[in-house]
Amino acid sequence: MKEIKLIALDMDGTLLDNHGNISPANRQAIKEAQEKGISVVFSTGRTMMTCRDYAESLQLSSYLVTVNGAEIWTGSGELLERNLIEADLVRWMWELSQKYSTYFWCVTIDQVWRNDIPADILAHQWLKFGFDTDDQAAREKILQELETERDRVEITNSSPTNIEVNAKGVNKAQGLKSVCRRIGISMENVMALGDSLNDLAMIKEAGLGVAMGNAQPVVKEAADWITATNQEDGVAQAIRHWVL
Repeated sequence: MKEIKLIALDMDGTLLDNHGNISPANRQAIKEAQEKGISVVFSTGRTMMTCRDYAESLQLSSYLVTVNGAEIWTGSGELLERNLIEADLVRWMWELSQKYSTYFWCVTIDQVWRNDIPADILAHQWLKFGFDTDDQAAREKILQELETERDRVEITNSSPTNIEVNAKGVNKAQGLKSVCRRIGISMENVMALGDSLNDLAMIKEAGLGVAMGNAQPVVKEAADWITATNQEDGVAQAIRHWVL
């Protein structure tokens, strides 16, 4: 295995506990990794707006891969890349959410809409659309419909009850590849940690893919190593085992 020079962290279900907090053990391990000269990068489904405070609290100076790779930012908040999903697809997915009576959320370049959507959908710039329902049959039907647009969309999830949709080719692995090019390293030098389907690409393509103890089964199967859960300082455990 090549030397780890970058740690890519999913946030929800990975770095954060179930209350949205970063544990002292995780904070300390990240601090020590950065002191060793290792880049620590958030690679998250969240927007810049909802992850920046966490990045600042950890004094992360590297890059941020947000909205599942739809945007890449510098640590100081400069936008480097943006990958939009076509607005007509967003309108169609909103119609699907109504057809199957699911909760939905959707992300423009400046706002997150939750169970609400602007009347002028086509006038906005969109990054992601999400469905959420406990009704497995409804999720399966939505996935079947999304398959008809497979050449235009990337389909993942961030929990077992949701579906997340980005533009085709947009995922956390592609975002990290861009970051690696900017830093001058390869994906072989990356340790990626995550728990859900939107982490699968980066876990497969990183030199070391780590699944959380609470990860979805398919993510665990793809990983090189399984750490403790997000409630048990799994991030710190992985960093101490492989990096420090």
